[in-house]
Amino acid sequence: MARLAIDQAPAASLPRRFLLSAPLWGMFAGALLLADGDALLRSRWHPAALALVHVFTLGVLGNVMFGSVLQFLPAAAGVRVRGGMLWGAPLHALFNLGALLLVAGLHQNWHAALLGAGVLLPLAFVLLAAMTLPGLLAAAGQRLLRAGLGVAIASGVLTALLGGALALALADGRAWPVIALVDVHACWGVLGWMVVLLASVARVVMPMFQGTATPPARWQALWLGSTLAMLCGTAWWRLTHADARWLADAVALHATLFACAALWLQSRVPRQRRNPLLGCWRAGLVVLLLAAFALVAGPRGGLLAGALGLGIALPLLLLGMSLEIIAFIDWIDLHRRCGRGVHLPGVQRLLPDSDKRGVLLAQLPLLLLPAAVLWPSAWLARGAGLALLLAWLGAWSALRGVRRRANGFLLTLEDRP
Repeated sequence: MARLAIDQAPAASLPRRFLLSAPLWGMFAGALLLADGDALLRSRWHPAALALVHVFTLGVLGNVMFGSVLQFLPAAAGVRVRGGMLWGAPLHALFNLGALLLVAGLHQNWHAALLGAGVLLPLAFVLLAAMTLPGLLAAAGQRLLRAGLGVAIASGVLTALLGGALALALADGRAWPVIALVDVHACWGVLGWMVVLLASVARVVMPMFQGTATPPARWQALWLGSTLAMLCGTAWWRLTHADARWLADAVALHATLFACAALWLQSRVPRQRRNPLLGCWRAGLVVLLLAAFALVAGPRGGLLAGALGLGIALPLLLLGMSLEIIAFIDWIDLHRRCGRGVHLPGVQRLLPDSDKRGVLLAQLPLLLLPAAVLWPSAWLARGAGLALLLAWLGAWSALRGVRRRANGFLLTLEDRP
């Protein structure tokens, strides 16, 4: 099992700014649903629906994934991140400004915003790759972990390039095979970038924080190779044939295999080792399974899969991870600022299990989101919007609470004689 290299962890401000931005985007998603109602949930091609999807994929999930990668690589994978102090703040600004422009451009059909997003977002992903991929290639050991992370980051770049091309095409009114490109863009983003990153990080996170066994290297390598091969093959098929079934099946199959393997590993954890992170991941994995089944279920299955997967399952998995990461970030920051000889509060004191359970329970009303897809109505959609707003407000408060407790501890040191 990998061990945390505390001395190699980046400056706390580098990942923290991304992790704290994600709940703000979650609240923005709730505000969009409150404003637009069920118009967002009736068709995947509605401008407001496209905007909402990217609030989740870029604003919520993207910020957590950027922050997690920048913290995880040096601290848990022994990978050097290049230019973290120099490029961290510009990367955060570039990514979030690009996401904001894309959401505004899609929602309001604002061509100038789409043009800006089509440039800034691919640039942000390329910058992330430039900061991380050289270190991944140069590092020694943990080849499977590094391979998975490399595939995920490269998939993120490909997804961003496809998305940038689509944004520029929409802005200029070019006659591209938009529907096929959207399908390929979405599937590479969800499976190649998000699920592969989660599966790779789970190789360390699940044994370290959830008490599971380490996933067998051979089976994970086969899953990773199959994911890459089938994404390439089915994407080619989708671009050359008017048939999206194989691409959707590839995403559903590999998401199902990941979820089932992780749930099986969790089922073998002794009861006394179970904690809120395990519960958060278990709930997210179950909903991910439901999303995979919905994706291949029927004509409205894609909308339901999006509501389940992007609105609930992946946010749950990434939120559970970010709760653990941000507590370690501030503990490491205290360690650096106080030096040796000072008895520091433990990670669990910086973010108690009661706060984690509260964040998890606040996600339960989000089941209104798939309900609003199945039974479209303005009041149900606005109820889901209110649930999103409150759930992510609670998550933001919990994440901010870690910093408040760390600052409180520093104040007690200053008051000592």
